[in-house]
Order: sequence, then C-alpha cells, then structure tokens
Amino acid sequence: MHLPFSLFLALRYLRPRRSFVSVITLLSVLGVSLGVAVLVIVLSVMAGFSLELEKKIIGFNAHLVVSNGEILTRPQAIMELVEKDPLVVGAAPFVSGPVMVEYASRITTPILRGINIDLEEKVIPIKKFLIAGSYDLEGESVIVGEEWAKHSDAYLGDKVLIYAPRHFQAFRDNYQKGKQTTILPSEFTITGIFRTGLYEYDASYFITSLANAQYLYSLGNGVHGVSIRIQNPLAANKVKERLNLQLQPPEEALTWIDQNKPLFSAIAIERIAMTFILFFIIIVAAFGLCSTLITITVQKSKEIGLLKALGARDDQILSIFVLHGFIVGVFGTLLGLVLASFSLYYRNSFRDFIGKHLGIDLFSADVYHFSTIPMVIDPLLVAGISFGAIVICIFAAWIPAMNAAKLTPAKALRYE
Repeated sequence: MHLPFSLFLALRYLRPRRSFVSVITLLSVLGVSLGVAVLVIVLSVMAGFSLELEKKIIGFNAHLVVSNGEILTRPQAIMELVEKDPLVVGAAPFVSGPVMVEYASRITTPILRGINIDLEEKVIPIKKFLIAGSYDLEGESVIVGEEWAKHSDAYLGDKVLIYAPRHFQAFRDNYQKGKQTTILPSEFTITGIFRTGLYEYDASYFITSLANAQYLYSLGNGVHGVSIRIQNPLAANKVKERLNLQLQPPEEALTWIDQNKPLFSAIAIERIAMTFILFFIIIVAAFGLCSTLITITVQKSKEIGLLKALGARDDQILSIFVLHGFIVGVFGTLLGLVLASFSLYYRNSFRDFIGKHLGIDLFSADVYHFSTIPMVIDPLLVAGISFGAIVICIFAAWIPAMNAAKLTPAKALRYE
C-alpha cells in the first residue's frame, strides 16, 4: 500500500530509534494518555456523584415549596390552587425550623419538621426511609435520623426534651412580667429511625406531627409552607412559573434546585475547576511534543532541504509535522480512553485495595452512604475531551511545522 509521502515520513519519525527524541515522543504519548484518562475518570465520577446526590435530595425533599418567608395562614386554599395544575401529584402543609434537643445531658440543634402523615406520603414517602420502629406520629412522638441516633446513642422508646420557640417566648414573657416560674421543655418519645442516605439529613432532622410542630412554634393553624410533588422533577421550573402567576405575593414557589442552589453550584464549579486544572496535564504533554518536533526539524533539516529541492511544497512539509502531532494525539487519546475504561470498571476494587493496604478510605460510605463509587460516562463529554486533546497536540506541532516549512533548500544544503 502506497502512503502519501507526508504521512509516510510522519510515521517514520515516530518509530523508536533508541534516541533521546524517541523517548520524548513516547513520554508525550503517555502524557496525553494520562491527561485524557484522568479527565474522563474524575469527571465521570463527579457526574455520577452529582446524579446520585440529586436522587437522594429529590427523595427526601419536595419538588416545589410554596412559602412567604413567614407564616402561611391559608394553607388549604394554596393546596387547592396547587392541585389544579395537571403536573402536580400531591401537596401537603409542613412546619420546619430549628429546635434545641436535650438527650443524655447533651444539647443538639436539629431541624424539626412537622407533617400531616396522610398528605405527606403523596409528596415525600418518608415511610420508605424508615429502618426501625413504626411510622407513628400519634401523641408526643418523634422520628429521628439514623446518624443522630448513632451519635447520641439513642434507641426506640427513649425520651428527648425539646426546647422550641414556644418555650423561649414563654420564658421571655415571664421575665418581662417579673414572674419566677420555670418553663419546662416538651418531652417526646422516639418511635422511629429513618435513613435517607445523606449524612446532613440523617444527622440533623427530626420528624413529628404537624399539630405538635404548630404547638411548639405557636403557629395556631398556620404553617411554614406547602410542599408539592410533581410528575417530573425536571419540569419543576415550568410549574413554578405557572404557580407564581397565581399566588398572592409575598407567597412564592421555589423548586428543589432553588433550595439546594449553593450545593449544586459548588459541584458545578468544582467540575469546571477540575476540568481546567487537569487539562494542564495534556498541555504539559503537548509542550513535550513541541520540543520533540523542534529537535526533529533541526536533525532533519538536510532531509527537509532535499525534499524542497526535489519539489516538495511548503504545505506538504507542514503536513508532515502536523500529522506527527495528530498521530501522537490520536494514539495518546485512544490509550487514555482504554486506561480510563479499565480504571472506571475496577474503581471499587481499587478503592477496596487502597483501603485494605494503606488504610485510606477514598470514598467513605459512612459519609456518602454509597456502597459503590458512583459513575456516569457521558459520551459527549468523552468526545469533547478527546477532541480537545487532539487539537492541543496539533496546535503544539504547528509551530515547529511552520519553521520547517519556511526552511529554504539553499540554507539547509549549504554545506553539503
């Protein structure tokens, strides 16, 4: 098979000749491979982590919440309005806010969430998160997160003392009136323990009945908001826009994305930063490729002069070295993709090996509650990384290729 002479020479210059130049070429290929592999691995794991995080957040949070920043005095009217939307599956009132909890001489400050147990199942199926006890909120009972129970050494049937705004208001009023009466906290019984899979929720959420929460916050029949579940969480913005046109200001609907914007923004920024930083690995490899081609053009100046004397055009000489960079980029990218595929396939085995022999927990299940390291391979992302790596290699080859193309035969063959 007859190859174009530009491609033939480009492949010839890639052949190892036990010289320093061939070593640099090999290192350039390995550098591109490592850059591509690390980018694909890190961004695939981060994409998987983000997806799993979204699933867990959606699982324990409403898709939309209607509130006015204070107290909603017409929750029933809002629920009737919301349920007219064709995409809404269910709506439920709630009370949510911080309280002080005393247990075993320890003070913690979890978030107390008061719910209507019947309506809430249509919005957030808390029952499926229950791992111990019963889904019973009758009387002065409370369901606690697994992490809080573990850290507090609390069990089903134990009593906790809750200090809420009602108690502090009573203390303030008595103090202003000069009364010396003691304000006693409310005593609740732990009837259930839940696990959502997110440390933040499992360590800092208490769930009780709506009536109990309204009493503790002195709300009467008011609530802090109305939680809403829709058919497709990704359509939350459309539903929000429709509802905000019908609600009475300052009432406003917020999506699950709005409520967790700092978290998702942080993840997005980390992905951009990691992409930017890791691309420097490929750029460093490209500098190695550039230095290799500069050396080759110096060594092969006589051959280049001879080719031009025989009639080779500037663009043909240019294409020799551009093809050299292109081939290095393609081989490096393919090798990087193979390495990334292998690493992602055995990612959990590698994590277990590191944890067993070095004692380093790379992805703590106690914090993230993922039994395996999550991973999502985005074909468009992989294609973008591959294309970027090849373009960088071509650009690195362009400068020495331009110098080679400008070389005159008389100068190259002056002393021959």
